[in-house]
Amino acid sequence: MSSSDILERPDVRDADTGSANEVFHYVRKNKIAESAVMGTMVEALCGEVFPVTKTPKPGSPVCPACKEVYNQLKKD
Repeated sequence: MSSSDILERPDVRDADTGSANEVFHYVRKNKIAESAVMGTMVEALCGEVFPVTKTPKPGSPVCPACKEVYNQLKKD
C-alpha cells in the first residue's frame, strides 16, 4: 500500500454516543465515494469497518491508531 492510496484527510464513522466522541478515520481514497453512495463498508487503517456517512471538517479529531499507521506508511 502506498501513501498515495490513502486519503490525506480522514473519513468518518458515526460515534455510538452522538458527536461527543466522534473521531475520523483514514481510509482508501477509491472506496469513499462507493461507500457514501452505495452504503458499502470501508476498512480504516486501524481496522475499524464502517460505512462512510460524513465528511470531516478541518481540525476534526483523527483516530490515533489510524494516524500512527499512516505515519508509519509515509516513512517507507
